[in-house]
Amino acid sequence: MPTTRLTLTSPHGAALAARWDRPDDETRATALLAHCFTCSKDTVAAGRITRRLNERGIAVVRFDFTGLGGSGGDFASTDFTSDVAEVVAVGEYVAGELGSLDLLVGHSLGGAAVLAAAGQLPGVRGVVTIGAPASPDHVLRLFADDDLAAVRADGEATVRLAGRSFTIRRQFVDDVCGQRQAERITNLRRPLLLLHSPQDDVVGVDDARVIFDAARHPKSFIALDGADHLLTTPGDAEHAANLIATWAARYVPDRPASPTSPTVPTVPTVPTVPTVPTVPTGSVRVSTAEGRLAQTVQAGRHELLADEPRPLGSDAGPSPYDLLLGALGTCTAMTLQLYARRKKWALDTVDVELRHTHGHAEECAAACDDEERQGRAGVITRTVRLVGDLDEQQRGRLLEIADRCPVHRTLSAGVEVRTVAAPASDAATEVAEVAEVAE
Repeated sequence: MPTTRLTLTSPHGAALAARWDRPDDETRATALLAHCFTCSKDTVAAGRITRRLNERGIAVVRFDFTGLGGSGGDFASTDFTSDVAEVVAVGEYVAGELGSLDLLVGHSLGGAAVLAAAGQLPGVRGVVTIGAPASPDHVLRLFADDDLAAVRADGEATVRLAGRSFTIRRQFVDDVCGQRQAERITNLRRPLLLLHSPQDDVVGVDDARVIFDAARHPKSFIALDGADHLLTTPGDAEHAANLIATWAARYVPDRPASPTSPTVPTVPTVPTVPTVPTVPTGSVRVSTAEGRLAQTVQAGRHELLADEPRPLGSDAGPSPYDLLLGALGTCTAMTLQLYARRKKWALDTVDVELRHTHGHAEECAAACDDEERQGRAGVITRTVRLVGDLDEQQRGRLLEIADRCPVHRTLSAGVEVRTVAAPASDAATEVAEVAEVAE
């Protein structure tokens, strides 16, 4: 599924990082996906929804709101009104430059934003929300009472959300409290699909009922039973993606691919990036993405974003060491599951928690009994939790097997890394492709 990186401009002048994912075959419709509050376009749910829609012939454009992910600008200067304006601006770009905009999909506060923006995008044929609040001021419930009081008293305050710090100003609070969302929902006049989990502890399922009651037919509500708010479990994200793709097929039209779809449209004063080629099986490609240090990591048809935490990076994805720990953790869990299945042991689930301790040799020496390891520059502590009807002998054997997973062996034995320069012809070809796209 070909991917094109775009850099668009918000109504307030910020550079918005976006991506355009297209079907392998003919594009019959285009969707715009808006992410949830303080997240980015590269969430697990957004990626899975994009792939499923692509498989149904629907191209997807997703972007980072100002100050989030790979986009520029100051998050503290934004509010719900500016988010809606960005959805409208990107939607108009999609409709004008990519042929049409047929479907709006929004997650959480992004769902509230697409409900508000739909009336300003006349070509849209259907709207989908996932875990959306009935009113944007619901987001204020995520703030601690003291933080919210500080915003009202001092004009701004730093709040903690999902383990990250954000500056919120009084204009944001006043803006979300002044929205006429119920009126917008009533006047939507578009087919509407509401997806919401009864177990959502961030935005309660009652919000879906309020939206459903306010909206006019055709409208549909489907419960994502057992899912969390962010659809972090792959199965839940897949389920939501399949529901959206099936529902959308009824409302989006069949149309030939637009004349501009094989190439990247030109955005005035902002360079675009050529289509990202598929990476051969067994190889991984890392390339510079939008943001301070963000990198796109491609493995076959899979793609994710890596970054460094703020202030060094933009915190748009896991750090390099996070990815390293993830590789070891996933390999450990897979190895134990395969071994237990072969032995027919009652191992239900494996949970692996890893921590990398940076430090000098003397710090490592305190954590390592092995003299050979004392000179190394860090220690990885791996905590393995085995869930299932296992006896102590089986548990002990599985912990031994954990040390035999391929990634563990590679890290323990050491691996030679050879760095070579890419042929000059590859670089010349890439420059030519960029120049051709810009024209």
